[in-house]
Amino acid sequence: MLSTDLAELKACMVENPGAVIEDVARERTVTPRAVIEALPSSMVRIGSGEHFAAAMQDIAEWGEVTLIVHTDDAIFEFTGSIPAGEIGRGYFNLMQPKGLHGHLRHERCAGVAFVERPFMGKTSAFVAFVNADGGIMFKVFVGRDETRALRGDQLARFRQLADRIAA
Repeated sequence: MLSTDLAELKACMVENPGAVIEDVARERTVTPRAVIEALPSSMVRIGSGEHFAAAMQDIAEWGEVTLIVHTDDAIFEFTGSIPAGEIGRGYFNLMQPKGLHGHLRHERCAGVAFVERPFMGKTSAFVAFVNADGGIMFKVFVGRDETRALRGDQLARFRQLADRIAA
């Protein structure tokens, strides 16, 4: 990316940090990772993808969260507890027979981003698992309480995990 393009992207994200990451990436023909990295440094920390399994195991202890998979064709949202998982046969396997389950290609994870930013008039906090191509595999959002505020216990866990992985 040219330095002028990067400067413009950073200015855009300073001006509108709540922009939909995937939309900005598509409009500017950059990767979602580039958009995340262009956020003000106070809003994002990124650790290595080698921490994928550790991050997922920690998130499995948070309780009800929202997991989002955003593709060009759909936005899938799952609200509930993320099941614990284990690595086997080349995948990180979510070990639950019903609800959210599946097999994740953990070795393609190149970064674990911790993002706290305004979104649609509220503070949001999420973990984005970024793949080797700079795309977002999926995001896990800190849950909200009955007043729609971020759950304090989860936000504390989110920040502790960011401190460990993206120090």
